[in-house]
Amino acid sequence: MQNLTCSSPGQGCSLEEGVNPMMVHQGDCVNLDSDDDTYQVIGVDGDHDRCWVRRWPLQSNEGSPVFEISLERIRQVG
Repeated sequence: MQNLTCSSPGQGCSLEEGVNPMMVHQGDCVNLDSDDDTYQVIGVDGDHDRCWVRRWPLQSNEGSPVFEISLERIRQVG
């Protein structure tokens, strides 16, 4: 699966998969290609095709650790 990213004004980037473009912005909820859990986007680096996410909703006791992942490994919630 090939993804094309394009820089856009503001914080976020456009992630295109075939004919279904996906805009990724800070605060968006996404799924990972490895599971169906929901994650919140904390930051986006479209120049390097990366974003930082944490599990959503936040875990009350331990918090939700933030980790970096390739934009190619995320998809819209659904």
